[in-house]
Amino acid sequence: QVQLVESGGGLVQPGGSLRLSCAASGRFFSITSMSWYRQAPGKQRELVARILTSDDRANYADSVRGRFTISRDNAKNTLYLQMNALNSEDTAVYVCNAFAATQHPERRSNYWGQGTQVTVSS
Repeated sequence: QVQLVESGGGLVQPGGSLRLSCAASGRFFSITSMSWYRQAPGKQRELVARILTSDDRANYADSVRGRFTISRDNAKNTLYLQMNALNSEDTAVYVCNAFAATQHPERRSNYWGQGTQVTVSS
């Protein structure tokens, strides 16, 4: 199993920045990718950013491209999301995801953290 624990959320003013972290632990064969999703009240869960473990290639939702940066620290088994130029529409619970093989090297599943609240408000 993979355990994911997010941190770094909080209250920030419009135009400000936050850096989210997701610490991964547990037993697994491999992690194919890690992602940040977000969900705001009344809205569907949205994929914000995803990074491939193999080569660190990343992609972003159009709404955050140029403002957010996803990265990994392999030594710390930690995923990050640097968020800049935040606005009120970024307010949501941000959830860490890992697509990983834990029991069989060819069978992958999605694992989720508990989420961390980001509120952008003046």
